[in-house]
Amino acid sequence: MKEMVVLKSYPHGIVIRMDEEASFEEILREVEYKFTQSRAFFGDVSMAVSLEGRELSSREEVQILNTIHSCCDVKVLCIVGRDEKTDKLFVKALRQMEKRLQGDQDGQFYRGSLKNHDRLETESSVIILGDVFPGCSVVSSRNIIILGGLYGSAYAGGNGKKEHYVVALEMEPESLCIGDFKYQTRTRGRRKGILKSKIQPEIAYVKNKRIVFETLTKELLDEF
Repeated sequence: MKEMVVLKSYPHGIVIRMDEEASFEEILREVEYKFTQSRAFFGDVSMAVSLEGRELSSREEVQILNTIHSCCDVKVLCIVGRDEKTDKLFVKALRQMEKRLQGDQDGQFYRGSLKNHDRLETESSVIILGDVFPGCSVVSSRNIIILGGLYGSAYAGGNGKKEHYVVALEMEPESLCIGDFKYQTRTRGRRKGILKSKIQPEIAYVKNKRIVFETLTKELLDEF
């Protein structure tokens, strides 16, 4: 019998190969089962994940991330393509962010998504292992890193400094503030007039007295 989901390790993380003919609900259940059974094997590690075998929407990719986060201690840094140079840079950039936060005694992780009008407030930098859904908000005196989608609101730099930033695997905020600078979308899902076809990590920061969004690279992160 053909397996719906096959896990295979490679140098930068793990490949999740999915059956193209299975329903997405079946794929999610099998991903949950595989990672639950392998929890002890993986342990508490950080890795990149490559999703192969079928076309997935950005929402489906995030659902797979959330499923992995919910059933084991694996921290997925980002979704990558195995042979794409750009995606390898994303891996390096996100790993560097995690190291910086882990070295910060005030930094913290939050496992799970914010939904049903949840609000998370912290005086430290924070990495959220999940999504921030519409109507929800995360507030930090320092930096915010979301290993999922930002569809709600984010407020970084609550200490009044503009040098902080917000990073998300999918950046479609209802509103976003950094220090005293504010950004608010008019039409959710149409920022910059472009609908993205895949998850692409972005960073929001203050430049020339306004909030700008750029594709995340290690070189850009080094500026902070």
